[in-house]
Amino acid sequence: MGTRPPAWVREAYADYTGRLGSRLRLTLHEIEPGPRSAGQSPRKAVEAEARKLLTALRPDEWVVALDERGSGMSTRELAEWLAGRMREGRDLAFLIGGPDGFAAEVLARSDLSLSLSRLTLPHALVRVVLAEQLYRAVSILSHHPYHRD
Repeated sequence: MGTRPPAWVREAYADYTGRLGSRLRLTLHEIEPGPRSAGQSPRKAVEAEARKLLTALRPDEWVVALDERGSGMSTRELAEWLAGRMREGRDLAFLIGGPDGFAAEVLARSDLSLSLSRLTLPHALVRVVLAEQLYRAVSILSHHPYHRD
């Protein structure tokens, strides 16, 4: 989900995607959040976001919903998981939900619900943390000294 992120987010995301080079190609697709009104239930907005997200997904994509209630992984576990997905050859879609989370249909379509942290993080920061962790995972897989245990 997104509105135009601050410059530091765009710069940090570009830095990590640039570091990845051809080892892992990331493509960012931003979807406008559903409309919200003060004092109104966010249900309609979450449903609108679900329709947009589900429409944007391709049937063969491996879908990861980023959710603080999802399963956690260490960086090494993420690297091993990523290696498995790379061997399968399917495209991955990492979903960052709107401010009120995902609709049940989106979670049902997801192959994995992944928590980057049990903390609630701003969506812009999630984009940067995800890009950095993917870079770190790829670095581990290529035995690059970026990651140190």
